[in-house]
Amino acid sequence: MSDFWERALVYPIVLGVLALLLWPIAGALPAALFFGIGILLRLRMHLRNLAMLEKWLAAPEAQPVPDGTGIWEDAFSQLDKMSQRHRKECEMNSSALQQMEQATSALPEGVAILDAADRIEWCNVLAENHFGLDSERDLGQQITYLARQPEFVNYLAARNFTEPLILRDHRRDNLVLSVKLIAYGNNKRLLISRDITQLERIENMRRDFVANVSHELRTPLTVVNGFVETLHDMEHLENDMSRRALQLMGEQTHRMKSLVDDLLTLSRLENDHNPLREEFVEIRSLLDEVYRQGELLSEGKHTLQLQIESHANLLGSHEELRSAFTNLLTNAIRYTPHDGTITLSWLEREGQAIFAVKDTGIGIAAQHIPRLTERFYRIDRSRSRETGGTGLGLAIVKHIAIRHQAKLDVASEENKGSTFALVFPAKRIAQSQ
Repeated sequence: MSDFWERALVYPIVLGVLALLLWPIAGALPAALFFGIGILLRLRMHLRNLAMLEKWLAAPEAQPVPDGTGIWEDAFSQLDKMSQRHRKECEMNSSALQQMEQATSALPEGVAILDAADRIEWCNVLAENHFGLDSERDLGQQITYLARQPEFVNYLAARNFTEPLILRDHRRDNLVLSVKLIAYGNNKRLLISRDITQLERIENMRRDFVANVSHELRTPLTVVNGFVETLHDMEHLENDMSRRALQLMGEQTHRMKSLVDDLLTLSRLENDHNPLREEFVEIRSLLDEVYRQGELLSEGKHTLQLQIESHANLLGSHEELRSAFTNLLTNAIRYTPHDGTITLSWLEREGQAIFAVKDTGIGIAAQHIPRLTERFYRIDRSRSRETGGTGLGLAIVKHIAIRHQAKLDVASEENKGSTFALVFPAKRIAQSQ
């Protein structure tokens, strides 16, 4: 800074000294004119450099930084260095951006960046294909103006992105997308979409195969079970071993029949062409029915209690709800020792209706709870087989809950019992008819 002021003041000081020397020789007026003309020449030089600076600032990328004269030379030199650094940074950023675009284009998912108002800031090629976007024309547009499927619009409006949305577009070769939103940065979101059409087709083939095989097995199993029961009831069997063999054959055919029935139920619940049958479900009579079935299954070995704390009813499928409630109660009976207590509850909490089954059974370790609704997942395989379980009951309950927009909550502790609760949203609660 001191060097700048030295260079800036040298010219006016020297000019002033020369004017003072000229004063006694030529007089005051010539000295003043000499000083004024010198200052004007200096001003002209500054104005010329300012004009060059303004011209360069108008198009800095199209022309080099001016050389400048006087004290402007250093200023223009520093500006040229800054311009070169900025140009290099821009080139590096541009290269990094190109690499990022190439990387996102190579991803198997569509990626779009949305701002707080769901306006599109950027998207890759797959996102364009999935949602019918144009990266040049549609930037700045709200995504819901372009992707107008009602379920997608509702998904964005709900602002609950814990679970992905399965989006089906029947207009484009039955395209099936898995859509997920991830919040990041300052109120921005990543919209990630994956084409799962082929996976969906494979899953449909698997469900159809299971359903077809299960359906074909029902008739031969029924026939075999009928003959086994007939033979077992014959009065003149040769020995106890034959009778025991027929008893085991009957138990296993019955178990296989139960497994086939559960597989068919699961296939029906998973079938997209099997919409939920909406009807008024009177909960009191349904719970009485489930309670009676529980008493028959328990055979007096447990204490069953029914607590109804709400008069709310439901909109949904009576048969599916009966199956879900019965499965939860059946599991509680199977895994609760004799003389244990099982409580069925119906209540309302925070605008939601809740059906809960609480038992004093063996309980479940925490590491098993997240996997309980998987098909054929068993904590204790030997005990499950002894009690006649198929390993599909909770999977059926989960799918029924999904079809009724409900959720299955599980609270359990080893050797202290378990509580399984189906929580229904307010829109499923119906007034008494």
